[in-house]
Amino acid sequence: MIDICLFCNQPPTRYWERTEEDGKNDGKKQKEGDNNEQTPQQNNTRTKKGGNGRSIYPFPGSAPVPEEKLKKFRRGVKGELPPRPQYKLRDVVIRSEAASDLAQKQNARYDLMLPEDAGFLEGDEDEDTCTISQDDIVDAVDITAGAKYFNLTLSQFGPYRLDYSKTGRHLLLGGRRGHVTCLDWQSKQLMCEMNVMETVNDVKWLHSEALFAVAQKKWLYIYDNKGIELHCIRKFNDVLRMQFLPYHFLLATASATGFLQYLDVSVGKEVVAICTKAGRLDVMAHNPHNAIIHLGHSNGTVTLWTPNQREPLVKMLCHQGGVRSVAVDKTGTYMVTSGMDKKLKVYDIRAYRPLQSYFLPAGASCLSLSQRGLLSAATGDIVQVYRDVWGIPVTKPYMAHRAKGSVWGVHFCPFEDVLGVGHGEGFTSMVVPGAGEPNFDGLDANPYRSAKQRQEWEVKALLEKIQPELIGLDPSQLSQVDHSTWEQRHEDRVQVLGFDPLAKEKFTPRLKTKGRSSSGKVEKRKKQVAHEDQRDVIRQTVEDRMKIDKERKEKEKKKAAAAGQKSALDRFRK
Repeated sequence: MIDICLFCNQPPTRYWERTEEDGKNDGKKQKEGDNNEQTPQQNNTRTKKGGNGRSIYPFPGSAPVPEEKLKKFRRGVKGELPPRPQYKLRDVVIRSEAASDLAQKQNARYDLMLPEDAGFLEGDEDEDTCTISQDDIVDAVDITAGAKYFNLTLSQFGPYRLDYSKTGRHLLLGGRRGHVTCLDWQSKQLMCEMNVMETVNDVKWLHSEALFAVAQKKWLYIYDNKGIELHCIRKFNDVLRMQFLPYHFLLATASATGFLQYLDVSVGKEVVAICTKAGRLDVMAHNPHNAIIHLGHSNGTVTLWTPNQREPLVKMLCHQGGVRSVAVDKTGTYMVTSGMDKKLKVYDIRAYRPLQSYFLPAGASCLSLSQRGLLSAATGDIVQVYRDVWGIPVTKPYMAHRAKGSVWGVHFCPFEDVLGVGHGEGFTSMVVPGAGEPNFDGLDANPYRSAKQRQEWEVKALLEKIQPELIGLDPSQLSQVDHSTWEQRHEDRVQVLGFDPLAKEKFTPRLKTKGRSSSGKVEKRKKQVAHEDQRDVIRQTVEDRMKIDKERKEKEKKKAAAAGQKSALDRFRK
């Protein structure tokens, strides 16, 4: 398409298409002190001259995007276009696919300008990275990175459960004996500290760092970041584990009585309470890709749940003994489980089959997966970090660290190369190179956002909240077209209207005069109309039968003609 100026009816002249005369005129208009400066044509050494004296740019159009970058941001396979009679739907699908292609190319272009890149720990020749201690790493890195390794000695109220906020800047600690504290772990600024004077089973940040939930001995409590109790939810009793679904504003809890409950924190109401009939629920994880809850049971099975159904969507037998811990990666592709049989197994959730199986001498009590795919497994007081556990079988850990006490919980910090470890003697922050995602989305989880930006993000997140009814195994089904049959649409229409609009009305004979509307005549006309449909069927059947008889006779004549043998009795045949 060629652009035409509305005033002079000529194509616009770009700076690389200017003629030599234009350049000379521009040079005359310059000041005497600027005579030594070069014009745009002289700077652009890659231009070529056409037949009309104009310079032609040798690289028209936009720069090509590498295919590998496009694959990274691909949004599934394109579907078939609707038929042409449905032209409105066809136009909508074409426009949406064009917008998706444009977004894919733009993301691939901007990916080249990302400021940071992930890096891993590499040892010298014949040196295992698992033998490198945290002190050696701190001595080798700068002061800012070295400050991320620290220990909090809290031996009086341990062991501790922990959780990082979505932005990765705030840390929440909950001691078994009632100690609860939250802080900005990067600046070491304490936000609140209290003792609830009863057992704490689990702690969890909600949608922002302003609210957090504490599963205490009896009920579930909601506090703000100043330590003020906001709610005591008595419907949620004996809660052992919690998971928060950030895009649905749902807090999922698993209790000692075998109930899986969902709390909508935006309105403060219980969405559903499901009795799993599987006993005590102390192993819980959630899939960040599709918001499915994974529960581990004492009989070695792992079940997948949604708030839409009372029965599990999937039930997998993973271990011969009880399940101790479950973790799911951020893409929703792999699930890692550890059991009482001292085995660590990696499953492909798409096919529900095991990929790798590892034997640990003492088994793993706590598991956690980082944003870059590193796996942390805690055994007693030893924390081991593995790399690429779902690829080639791993023979040795990537890193290892011995904590001061028995490990109670591990969690990777988002957007940081940090692993938080809660144990019986307090808390330890480990430096794990290559664990966190180096580039963050400022519109989703910005670690450096201000209070005003947090408030605006919270309002937008509430407006874009996903309803619990949309949670399913395959989230891509929401964008697909429901090709319902004509019978299904007709049944839905009948159910909505309350009657069948296509059904034939009962025949009512018209009133006639001169004795033609007697009861006998009326019944005779009713029978004639009633048998009209049958007449059509009978007529079609008779025609088909006559056609078949005719074809059969023609076949017999052809056989007789092919035989060609005449007998003395043929003259008597008609």
